[in-house]
Amino acid sequence: MLSTTTKVGHGLAKVLGIKLDHRHDLAEEKWTQGEFIYSVSSADPYVETEPTSWEWIQDTVPTWHNMASYVLSLFPFMNWITRYNYQWFHGDMVAGITVGAVVVPQSMAYAVLAQLPPEYGLYSSFMGVLTYWFFATSKDITIGPVAVASTMVGNIVIKAREREPDIAAELVASAVAVMAGCIIASIGLIRCGWIVEFISLTAMSAFMTGSALNIAVGQVPGLMGITGFSTREATYKVVINTLKNLGRTKIDAAMGLTALTMLYLIRYGCTYASRRMPARSKIFFFLATLRTAFVILLYTMISWLVNRNRRGKPLVRILGNVPRGFKHARVPQMDQRILNAFMSELPATVMVLLIEHIALAKSFGRINNYTIHPSQELVALGMTNILGPFLGAYPATGSFSRTAIQSKAGVRTPFAGFITAVVVLLAIYALPAMFFYIPSAGLSAVIIHAVGDLITPPNVIYQYWRASPFEVVVFFAGVIVTVFTNIENGIYTTVAISAAVLLFRVVKAKGRFLGRVKVYSVVGDHVGSDKEEENGSGGKYGTLSKQTPSLPPNDLDTSPRDLFLPIDHQDGSNPIVDLDSPYPGIFIYRFSEGFNYPNANHYLDYLAETVMKQTRRTNTEQYQKLGDRPWNDPGPRRGKMVETRMDLPTLKAVILDFSSVNNVDITSIQILIDVRNQLHRWAAPDTVEWHFAHLNNRWTKRALVSAGFGYPVPPAADAPGLSRWKPIFSVTEIGGVDSAAIGCLSLSSGHSKDNNAIEEGRREHSSGSRSDRNGVKELSISDYPHARGEGYYDGGEVNKSIQEEKRGKQKVALVHGINRPLFHMDLTSALQAAISNAEWRAAEAMKGPESDGDGEGPTST
Repeated sequence: MLSTTTKVGHGLAKVLGIKLDHRHDLAEEKWTQGEFIYSVSSADPYVETEPTSWEWIQDTVPTWHNMASYVLSLFPFMNWITRYNYQWFHGDMVAGITVGAVVVPQSMAYAVLAQLPPEYGLYSSFMGVLTYWFFATSKDITIGPVAVASTMVGNIVIKAREREPDIAAELVASAVAVMAGCIIASIGLIRCGWIVEFISLTAMSAFMTGSALNIAVGQVPGLMGITGFSTREATYKVVINTLKNLGRTKIDAAMGLTALTMLYLIRYGCTYASRRMPARSKIFFFLATLRTAFVILLYTMISWLVNRNRRGKPLVRILGNVPRGFKHARVPQMDQRILNAFMSELPATVMVLLIEHIALAKSFGRINNYTIHPSQELVALGMTNILGPFLGAYPATGSFSRTAIQSKAGVRTPFAGFITAVVVLLAIYALPAMFFYIPSAGLSAVIIHAVGDLITPPNVIYQYWRASPFEVVVFFAGVIVTVFTNIENGIYTTVAISAAVLLFRVVKAKGRFLGRVKVYSVVGDHVGSDKEEENGSGGKYGTLSKQTPSLPPNDLDTSPRDLFLPIDHQDGSNPIVDLDSPYPGIFIYRFSEGFNYPNANHYLDYLAETVMKQTRRTNTEQYQKLGDRPWNDPGPRRGKMVETRMDLPTLKAVILDFSSVNNVDITSIQILIDVRNQLHRWAAPDTVEWHFAHLNNRWTKRALVSAGFGYPVPPAADAPGLSRWKPIFSVTEIGGVDSAAIGCLSLSSGHSKDNNAIEEGRREHSSGSRSDRNGVKELSISDYPHARGEGYYDGGEVNKSIQEEKRGKQKVALVHGINRPLFHMDLTSALQAAISNAEWRAAEAMKGPESDGDGEGPTST
């Protein structure tokens, strides 16, 4: 009985001319009602119901519980802060103090890169580590100024100064941070962190390598005390200008070169000592970690000794005055003039912040065996950059060097960031007087040493080449563009090329035709001992007769099974293995990378072209006159006979492997319909069966059914008719001796008596079954009262009525719905169905017209 809502909907559809059952009518008009309703005395039926729009809405629209969970997920620290303990605190304190000792000198050096006074680096470090831990899902990440982002901010400040000379650099930097933070936080709040996945590892590596080269080369003049030209030009120009001006090197080079040498000597010395004395590796790790602070302190003392009496005119260039406390705290200024000064560079800045942070978070999450939430990490990064400018911070993101140090120092929770913030706060208030004498050449040495780790090593590039040679070309393209232009262009180049490669692979995805081969499972060579081989229990090709001791009897399946491989062996399978054609006129076609509108034409054009090459027209007299032929198939030249290709089979069925397909769209379905019609005309007056295997999505099934797939196609008017359809279905046992539950029981049971009883039951059950081929029972339909009427579409009612009648008698159950006989669980059952119906159709055709409508044909699903 239809509900009032349904009746109203049907009436409205009729008024609008919508044919609700258009596709169903095409397939149903030739079949007897109820023929797909399967039932035998020992089995329960299963009629698969289609997903509905209301079901989709229920799954998509968040519930109140989802909304509450979403709010709680914005503050991950609430999941662990109540269980915080002293052991965690000890690890966090050691890691926090260690990182604090590193971040203080680094942040001031990076602020110089950003064309800002050094105190702004301290402000950014403080706010980064203080804010991040509230929203973090990574315990290792430490947020603050980094070399690449600082360089980009410096470029923005220089360009803004050219456009608007009266706007202060710190105002521009703060506005950039707020805008970038708002964009990043918005992406995270709507849980679209997956967008970062479109930036490939190759693009990240190229961007980091090119940026590191750009930054390192730009710091060489400062290291040598050379001035008189811009270090913000393209990398190759900076190299040329540096070589031209080597003669202007100052005494700063003595400090810069020795500081850089000392940094590397301490690092390699500690690494060597830790290998020689593993028991003291922790001590050497902390010594290596503190090398930056040690070198800066040492050379600050030397600078003080040299310049204490020359504060007005120092012998070497020094950092200068650093104000105590947060002297630049204020509300960020966001007017139109400031925004216009940097909006064109904002996308590249956002991409840099995203790339560095998410790449680090994922990498250290995998190393330390925990999973980060990319969207929540974007919230954390965004909030850090939104709140930071109120205390004078500029754009910050995850730091590779400091994150690695924090991870190795034994950090236990994100609370280590709070401890680092305390260290930075002490530096802001207690050490400004000492910062005055820090040599600029020493800071250049710190920057060069830090960015050196960002350069991709040759061995990693070689591994890229082994995995995907073309992506190495993308890598070098990004590096070359960065070196010869700037960092922004390098980012855009690598991301654009990576996106183009992805689209090309999707659009040009190539399907493969599969062939069949029978394979056996054997125990591999050299598994058994030589003595076993002598006794006959092992051999050159292994053995199938011996049972594995750890498994119950008969668990080693020695029966042959079908395997489907690409006919061209492009998957790397052994080319000497001969693959059998599935059956004359039957083709198995596998999609390789989804099936959607970008690649549907490419897939199906190749399918249709190959099928037409390897089959012949069923009706060779289709074109009686020359004028009947289409222009694109004009036929042979005058005097030549039409090539009939009688040695080729006619087209009978196409089997599509949807194992790599999760979703389809309107375009791909329409193209599939067009190709079906094209091949039906090729095979006319016969019909072509379309079987589908490995359908993994209910919505995909619904889309295919709406296009008329999933059940037999009515024959043409002049073809042998079919009024009945007798399917054969694949079933599995429930509660019997072959069921999964009994199998688990036999594995866990140690009593041979129980195992013998189970095995005896198996033998009795096997001998009594109608047929059992490759573990799949084939059972035919028998007449059943519930198999009549309108139950074909109302799967829920059919299931319910029959389940009630047969409760307590379950022995076998259908694996999938009986109302979609041409949707199959695997390729084997699909091929069985196609072959059975092809043979039956051939037999019916040989009987002649007088048998039309009286035959019953088998299929299996």
